Amino acid sequence: MRTVALNQRLRIHLVQLGALIFALLLLLVRPYWTGQIHEFLESAGFCLVLVCVAGRMWSILYIGSRKNRALTTLGPYSMTRNPLYLFSTIGAVGVGLIFGSVLIALMLGVFSYIAFTMTATKEADHLRTLFGDEFVAYAAQTPLFWPNFSLYRDSPDVAFSTHALKRTFLDGLLFLAIFPLMEALEYVQNLDFLPALAWLY
Repeated sequence: MRTVALNQRLRIHLVQLGALIFALLLLLVRPYWTGQIHEFLESAGFCLVLVCVAGRMWSILYIGSRKNRALTTLGPYSMTRNPLYLFSTIGAVGVGLIFGSVLIALMLGVFSYIAFTMTATKEADHLRTLFGDEFVAYAAQTPLFWPNFSLYRDSPDVAFSTHALKRTFLDGLLFLAIFPLMEALEYVQNLDFLPALAWLY
């Protein structure tokens, strides 16, 4: 159990390091699109970030503090085994669009998808050990990442952890804070305080 937690923290730190390196690279590139196209991409990206925040909060209502204690198979977890990772990937694409680049959005989406599916695969081995045949049956029916909406099941008696919801809400604020940060970056770039090594579509 301790080894699993350590490995998970290591993967999270590697993702965070990759995100930091990517953020530093953004300082040296600029979006190709300007005007109305740029504004449209920003708006679309902000909408995806809102979907990310709402989706993560929806997911945490079901799993809360029950992670590794009980197998959650209702709500978003009835359509995909990893809705938190799915919505985080949607948020990553949104961040790229807020920057104003379709290419950056695709790169962030692919990076997130690869990192999260690798993590989810490792976690699946752990869950199989914890829950045995119950998880095997669940995994056989429910996709690892991309949702199958026809599988949706719910219950009116879902209990949730207010602590987990609060933590997820605070995490979501970090996603929302990216919008003013990108606006500040755009302002600084327009003043030519930073060199532009490339213009990305």
